[in-house]
Amino acid sequence: MEFKRVARSGQVPEGIVRRFYAGEYEFAVARLNGKAYATSNYCSHLDCLLSSGKLRHDGIGCSCHGSAFDLETGEPICPPATEPIKTYPVEERDGEIFVGIAADELPEGPRRRLRRSS
Repeated sequence: MEFKRVARSGQVPEGIVRRFYAGEYEFAVARLNGKAYATSNYCSHLDCLLSSGKLRHDGIGCSCHGSAFDLETGEPICPPATEPIKTYPVEERDGEIFVGIAADELPEGPRRRLRRSS
C-alpha cells in the first residue's frame, strides 16, 4: 500500500468534507470528531458527489437524495443507497493528510455512468 499526499490538514476542518485528488484518484476527505477520513467521492445510489454533501453525526451524507454512509466502513446508513462506497486508510503526519491506495487498485469513478457506457 502506498500513501499519497492529498491535502494539508488545515484544508479539512472539523465537520467539513472536500474533494481532493492524488493523480487519477479522486476522494471525498472529511474530518469528524478530530479524525480524517477518505472515501470514494461518488454516492453508490446515483453517482452524486459526496464532497458536495454534508457530514452528519454518524457519517457522510449525499446532497442529492439523502443517502448517508458510515465513514469507517462505507456501508449505507440511510437510504436510498443500498450499496457501500469505497473507504481508504488515512494517515495524518507533519500537518498533511495521506490516503492509502493498494498497488493493484484502479481509480474509482462514477459507477452508474460507467455501466451505462459499457
